[in-house]
Amino acid sequence: MSRARQPPLVTGISPKEGAAWTKVTIRGENLGTGPADLIGLSICGHNCLLTAEWMSASKIVCRVGPAKDDKGEIIVTTKSGGLGTSTVSFKLIRPERIGILDQSAVWVDELTFRTDRNKGISPLSLRPSNPLGIDIDKGKISPKDLELTFPGMSADFTSENFSATWYLIENHAGSSFDQLKIAASNLKKQATKKNEGSLAYVKGGLSTFFEAQDALSAIHQKLESDGTEKVEGSMTQRLENILNRASNTADTLFQEVLGRKDKADSTRNALNVLQRFKFLFNLPLNIERNIQKGDYDVVINDYEKAKSLFGNTEVPVFKKVYAEVETRIGALRSLLLEKLLQTPSTLHDQKRYIRYLSDLHAPGDPAWQCIDAQHKWILQLMQNCRDEFISGQRVGAGALDPEGDTRPSALGRLSHTASLKRGGSLRTPRSSNWHFETPQQVQFVEKLSDVVIGQLPNFWKLWISYVNGSLFSETGEKSGQVEKSKKNARQRQNDFKKMIEELTSRLVKLIRGALLPATLPQGELTLYGGWESKTDLAGSWHTQIIHTVRGCHEALSAMEIPNDLLQVIQDLLLDLRVHCLMVTLVHTTEDVNRLAEKEDWLVDNEGITSLPSRFEQCMVQMLQSLKEPLETKPGETNVLQLEQVQDQAAELSVRIMKVFVNSLEQLSTKTDGDINTSHNISLDLSSPDRFTGIQEGFTPTSEQRLLIILSNCQYLERHTFLNLAHHFEKHGFTGTEKITRVSVDAVRGLDRKLFEAYIERRADPIAGSLEPGIYAGYFDWRDCQTPTGVRNYLKEALVNIIAVHAEVFTVSKDLVPRVLSRIVESVADEMCRLMQCVSSFSKNGALQARLELCALRDAIATYLNADSNASFKLALESLPQLHSGADKKLLEELLNKFKSSMQLQLTCFQASSVQPIKR
Repeated sequence: MSRARQPPLVTGISPKEGAAWTKVTIRGENLGTGPADLIGLSICGHNCLLTAEWMSASKIVCRVGPAKDDKGEIIVTTKSGGLGTSTVSFKLIRPERIGILDQSAVWVDELTFRTDRNKGISPLSLRPSNPLGIDIDKGKISPKDLELTFPGMSADFTSENFSATWYLIENHAGSSFDQLKIAASNLKKQATKKNEGSLAYVKGGLSTFFEAQDALSAIHQKLESDGTEKVEGSMTQRLENILNRASNTADTLFQEVLGRKDKADSTRNALNVLQRFKFLFNLPLNIERNIQKGDYDVVINDYEKAKSLFGNTEVPVFKKVYAEVETRIGALRSLLLEKLLQTPSTLHDQKRYIRYLSDLHAPGDPAWQCIDAQHKWILQLMQNCRDEFISGQRVGAGALDPEGDTRPSALGRLSHTASLKRGGSLRTPRSSNWHFETPQQVQFVEKLSDVVIGQLPNFWKLWISYVNGSLFSETGEKSGQVEKSKKNARQRQNDFKKMIEELTSRLVKLIRGALLPATLPQGELTLYGGWESKTDLAGSWHTQIIHTVRGCHEALSAMEIPNDLLQVIQDLLLDLRVHCLMVTLVHTTEDVNRLAEKEDWLVDNEGITSLPSRFEQCMVQMLQSLKEPLETKPGETNVLQLEQVQDQAAELSVRIMKVFVNSLEQLSTKTDGDINTSHNISLDLSSPDRFTGIQEGFTPTSEQRLLIILSNCQYLERHTFLNLAHHFEKHGFTGTEKITRVSVDAVRGLDRKLFEAYIERRADPIAGSLEPGIYAGYFDWRDCQTPTGVRNYLKEALVNIIAVHAEVFTVSKDLVPRVLSRIVESVADEMCRLMQCVSSFSKNGALQARLELCALRDAIATYLNADSNASFKLALESLPQLHSGADKKLLEELLNKFKSSMQLQLTCFQASSVQPIKR
């Protein structure tokens, strides 16, 4: 089953306006598969299907009918696609009607007036325009070919050299043989009627002819009978004398009257000449006046009229006046050419002056001269724009433009939303007059884009008008100016292409000189560089510049300039996007490095400070600010698909992660002069005021800082880095696995380092206090009394472990098992060593040692691991075994007594679901 075709879509009509029955060309898409497929065509609501001529699926030619609507759409209906739509409209121009009493002006050609009213009309002028009496069907053979085929002949049937064959080929090449038979019959009828008409004319005047013949015969007979034609005194001689005397008498009588009549006739003739040719005599003065008023159309019309009437005159006075007219017209040509080449000027004025010069037959090619002048002027405008900023004439973004207007430029200004602010809340908010702090480079790019977008479209339209010949009036079309212009345009296509290339290249080089000077050859830095003293731009300003350049490229593309001429702008955009990416990553590295200064050491329920959140927020805002630069517009290259860019971006991203991890390490080693590290650790840990809560404004100890950073490291590994990997992938970054792996490795390394440092600070003092406590008071395992309970050294060790528990729990509950397991492991290892170092035990000494080992093991059983269990097992195995039931019972009683007395202290070692209180 074939797929249904799309409905017709009309995208263009030429011309776009006209009177009824104007021939138009309709262009679009899916306009039918053939003439039979076209079933409907309406323009301004009028059905034009009868005059429609289907040319192709994208072109239809028809005539506009007398529609009721003055303006409407062009709707095409086909069998295959159905009822179509239109994106353009046609304007119907209705002619003005002139009533019988309304004044109207028409052009009258004086050469067609007949002054010899009494002369007869030539019979040739009365002959029919179509002597054969059948429809004329012009052939496609050109007149030049016919002239070569029939040399010296003519197709004009009134000419002496008339050629019937030529006439038939030219006017009836497509006529059928039957039609030619009808034409032969018509010729015979016309010849018969002509002969009959001449005979009837003779018959009607036959009586008059006979009367004249009789009178002439009588006179002839009378003269012959006299026989005295040459004899003096004859009748003929006497008649001649009488007639001469009568003539002399008449001359005498009317000589004065006739003289006055001749003088009056001469005066009348002179006045008639002046009156008739006053147009020519007044023309030089009228030309001067109309030039001063700017009525160039009137001057051109008068000149064309004078040229047609007196251009080839041989009358001396006319030649003299016409020469003065030519002098004034030459001055007008120079004036119009000067105005044409003046800059700045509008496209309307340029077309108008070109048309004037064409109608005046100016030498050279004014249209191309104008194009060349505009090209040089736009180049100079672009260079002047750069020179103004370099010289410092434009200070501040609020500097007024030439019209004194501070409103946004033609491209518009980007709104600086929070997503584009590098660092977001980490940055100082912009003041209300941020626009006046816009960097010079940004202002320059916007101004340069305004120049290009403001001037290049008119420049391109002028060239298009030059190519299609629309610069000339009807007079220029008749004189062949249009064809001449098209021929010149074809010859100068390469020259104009070089002009466009030079303009786009100059635009790109100026922007590169301001933002990417390293991409320019050394020899061009002097002409396009010079921005070294200006401020370096942040990533958000680069984003605004990319937006501006993209707008410029879109505006030029909309003019249908070939893509190969705009490729240099695409290359510039690619370099700007890559540069923006790298600059943003570098600046983000600096922001992340300063995050440590904002650490407030306040933890939440999970033991996390605001630092990981600030870091994640900074990275997310950085990626959001890169959204527009990394977005791939039609025709652009995906920046993140370039291998070199991938490597650099991944390297800089890894560097950001490492910088943040290093800042955490620096926080852990930061010294605090308020903490007195000379106090005994056991006293510090057992102080009841040590852990009253972490409140705002407090200064943590170095051990607390270690715990807080350890908690942050765990959060980074489990949440932050995974979230950032998702954001990197969402924004199209490649190599996120590498970034995440390196980041996790770095934070794990820091975690191990900080954890060992904390364990060393807390476990070593506790383990080190065991041996002095055991042998306090000269205690001897071989000579000791019967045990009465656990000694104080062990209780003190437990209290110190409880203090560590409280310190860790205050920061993060999740860290308690990890830290306490290592503390217990260290204590168990030390107890095992001490027990194994004892050479021998007495019965009471063995019971005392077993009591203390079991009490310690049972108290911290929750945090025992394999190593600590092994240490306790080895310690107990090094003691003598209890064989007496009484000893075992005593051991059990003493253990229960210890647990009962230390129940409150040992509660923290029990599993509990109590959550730490949020501070």
